[in-house]
Amino acid sequence: MSRPGHFERLLAACDGFDPIPTAVAHPCDAAAMAGVAAAAARGIIRPLLVGPAARVRAAADAAGFSLDAVELVDTPHSHASAARAVELVRQGRAEALMKGSLHTDELMAEVVHRETGLRTARRVSHCFVMDVPAFPEPLLITDAAVNIAPTLEEKVDIVQNAIDLAHVLGIAEPRVAVLSAMETVNPRVPSTIEAAALCKMADRGQITGAAIDGPLALDNAISIAAARIKEIASPVAGRANVLIVPDLEAGNILAKSLSFMANADAAGIVLGARVPVVLTSRADPAVARLVSCAIAALLAQARRTGHPRAAR
Repeated sequence: MSRPGHFERLLAACDGFDPIPTAVAHPCDAAAMAGVAAAAARGIIRPLLVGPAARVRAAADAAGFSLDAVELVDTPHSHASAARAVELVRQGRAEALMKGSLHTDELMAEVVHRETGLRTARRVSHCFVMDVPAFPEPLLITDAAVNIAPTLEEKVDIVQNAIDLAHVLGIAEPRVAVLSAMETVNPRVPSTIEAAALCKMADRGQITGAAIDGPLALDNAISIAAARIKEIASPVAGRANVLIVPDLEAGNILAKSLSFMANADAAGIVLGARVPVVLTSRADPAVARLVSCAIAALLAQARRTGHPRAAR
């Protein structure tokens, strides 16, 4: 488990409500199964395991996880596992979806399938929730895993998804920084123009629920001293807790830099689908899988109780 901090509070927030039925697609190695076992033991999820029965049982044995009280849906291969897990959600048997040991593209292809997937009116996007030692609250970074080079229209949904997640996680005042390489609008840098447009859209009520500023460079988004030196006066500059990156490459580098160079813990969730999707890397530590399940459970619980910011 991680050091006591933001993630412990997210886990504690799951106490007191029934485990969320979660379809786990293709949990066929010990690492994937260990994450399932930890979340089930904590009472966060009730797993429905979907995959080749012999391989799933072998993974459970390797992880020391008893399947005596766990439903197992037998499938022939990973593609079928992804499709069947999504089908369980569509049937109402699962309120969350979790990636096992299959490739992300394989699972997400089923999630976004136009006829049989889990699409909503929102663009699907990924959000990292990070516990950074130097930060007083969780730090959200989006999108660093799903949308490669999002358009302005797609960024509207990416921003709104992150804001709604922040509210569900108990962040009362989301402060959204739309990042670029500079804090001024430069016609030669498209991300600065899109950042300015997003801020004006927020002014017009097209994005709601947060204070938004941009373009901001990373330093003056998170450092009050840097914001003062640049003479940027806003409720976001120097105090951002949600970072909107220009593209996947920038977001992926930023999130991994925090993990490997600043000792940050990272959880990951896909937003904008009918249910939350736990999307972690096969190389992620156990804490990432456990807290990602907790975030999915909090989102599912918010939907159950009609939370005003729980996207549907």
